[in-house]
Amino acid sequence: MTRPKQILYRNAGASPSRPYKHSTKGVFKVRDRPSILVAMRPALYDLLFADEQKERLTSLGAVSRQEEAGDLSEAQLTRLIGGQDIVITCWGSPTFSDAVLRSADRLKLIAHAAGSVKRLLPPPVFAAGRRVTHVAYSMSIPVAETTVAYILLSLRAYHKIDRAFKDDGWAAARDRPPSDELAGNRVGVIGAGYTGRAVIKRLRALEAQVWLYDPYVSEAGAAALGVSKVSLERLMRECPIVTLQAPSTDETYRMLGAEQFSWLRDGAIFINTARAHPIDEAALLAELQSGRISAALDVFDQEPLPDDNPFRKLDNVIMTPHIAAVTHQSYKRQGQITVDEVARYLSAGELRYEVTRAMLDTMA
Repeated sequence: MTRPKQILYRNAGASPSRPYKHSTKGVFKVRDRPSILVAMRPALYDLLFADEQKERLTSLGAVSRQEEAGDLSEAQLTRLIGGQDIVITCWGSPTFSDAVLRSADRLKLIAHAAGSVKRLLPPPVFAAGRRVTHVAYSMSIPVAETTVAYILLSLRAYHKIDRAFKDDGWAAARDRPPSDELAGNRVGVIGAGYTGRAVIKRLRALEAQVWLYDPYVSEAGAAALGVSKVSLERLMRECPIVTLQAPSTDETYRMLGAEQFSWLRDGAIFINTARAHPIDEAALLAELQSGRISAALDVFDQEPLPDDNPFRKLDNVIMTPHIAAVTHQSYKRQGQITVDEVARYLSAGELRYEVTRAMLDTMA
């Protein structure tokens, strides 16, 4: 008796009736149609996954979804995860604790439909051949656009001109000193992860001179990005514009404190669309209160930011409430990338945006 061939599902528009030949990298046989758990609240699933992506996901396996309107608890995930080959997580999904992992008897892939996985997926998740992917790339695009917009807005002071125009009229808005251009200006970028690289790409397209501080990027890597690799001190001292794109790690905690902010030249612009974790907020506040520098900030130590927070009283600070990544396109791209990764894994055992255990210590 001959042994049946192993065959896999197609990436898109697949069904059990339309399989294709086995790849040596593939994961599932037809008789083992994979079980996929969507472990996120239904409203979030609808926000991120277009109808087309929902249909694709259903074609890839037997999909089950949580019915609870709110976020799952650890106990609920423990009950649901048994027998699941793939779990799709997102904001609000519970941590994969030891109890969860003990119940995850078939779990092979966790596809996180958001960015950081560090809180959600502790190191034991990566044992037993389990694999992880995420969609941080999707959010790097709007965050990079926000960063560049912040830089341009700060250089031209349009927010102040707008306020003067509305409050005091044409003459008051016109009676301001000349502003500065981005082209030819030097911008220091701290951190070259997904978002840092997206920022660099856009700054170079606008003809800015870009300096980079990232100890994990080699000289050759910096040259490939078209930037100059420099020390943190030199970047802070010599760049009139500095943007923080570093992740939240033990190594980056409070990497920018009173000494580092004192290195900024008078009139410097500081941008933070990454995390508050690397910043000593009190030290930044003191520099801003002196009026010596200006800033544009999307993230804060305490969120929501209290009404009486002193940052809210400063005219030399542009603030937004942690919304740099919030766009229609990014949301739908998160869903698309997630389904793409599941399809890629099932068809060839490959992942484009894989997260490994070794990456946890240096990523956001």
